[in-house]
Amino acid sequence: MNSDFTLAIHSLTFLALQTDRMSTSDAISESAGVHPVRIRKVLSLLKKHRFIKSKEGTGGGFIFALDLSEVNLWDIYKITSEGALQPKCPESNEKCIVGANMQRVLCGIFFGAEEHMGEYLKDYTIKEVVELVNKRQ
Repeated sequence: MNSDFTLAIHSLTFLALQTDRMSTSDAISESAGVHPVRIRKVLSLLKKHRFIKSKEGTGGGFIFALDLSEVNLWDIYKITSEGALQPKCPESNEKCIVGANMQRVLCGIFFGAEEHMGEYLKDYTIKEVVELVNKRQ
């Protein structure tokens, strides 16, 4: 999992709490505590996949484009981190039974882990993340 995943969830949650107005990448980056360029990269990805809309110019910014219950964390994971759990195996000795098979074995295990994680993440929508954030106030 990479930071784009958490920044995407942070951004969507921030936008979900600003339903009545556009939010700037600067405001979101201040909330997330990262440079605005990092947030803009994530926002661009979210826009490309139609999770958010944007408007340029004065009064512009970003706004959530979907119903909060339509976006689950697996949707976000797939566009930001899919394959991140795949093991990075060095070139191994193909003449050794371990070296010849380790990448295949580990990839199978980690692919299964990612599938299980996906089933778990599907149970959480941005609406639920917003509710959890609001409980902490």
